[in-house]
Amino acid sequence: MFRLARPVHPSRLRFASTSTQQRAQESLTKSLEYVKKTLTPVGDRVGVLLGSYRQPLLYNLSVTRELLRQIYIAENLAPPRTLWTRVRDVGYWRTILSNGEWARVGVYAVEAYGIFKIGEILGRRSLVGYDLH
Repeated sequence: MFRLARPVHPSRLRFASTSTQQRAQESLTKSLEYVKKTLTPVGDRVGVLLGSYRQPLLYNLSVTRELLRQIYIAENLAPPRTLWTRVRDVGYWRTILSNGEWARVGVYAVEAYGIFKIGEILGRRSLVGYDLH
């Protein structure tokens, strides 16, 4: 058990000040305005360069976006969980051991290790060890 040498009174505790948060918000707003002011002429120039292709291109991009969104919803896709949360979760290990998915995880691990080793060989430009001469 840890004890403080002297008690800390609530009046002496320091919290994030609202003025600091306000200044951060103001600087973020200024930087966003600057980016918008800078990139607007670039976007206009690109639009002029595209000419008559602009409208069909924007239409095709919006159709592609909607199609990808429908696929995302239909396949119940979700952002991947981080590897570290899965490694720490005991229930995950029980599940993959019970349903036989551990073999697939093992194959993925061997593939990742093999790709790492190939990159290492390419990086040192030698199959075994470094060329010291």
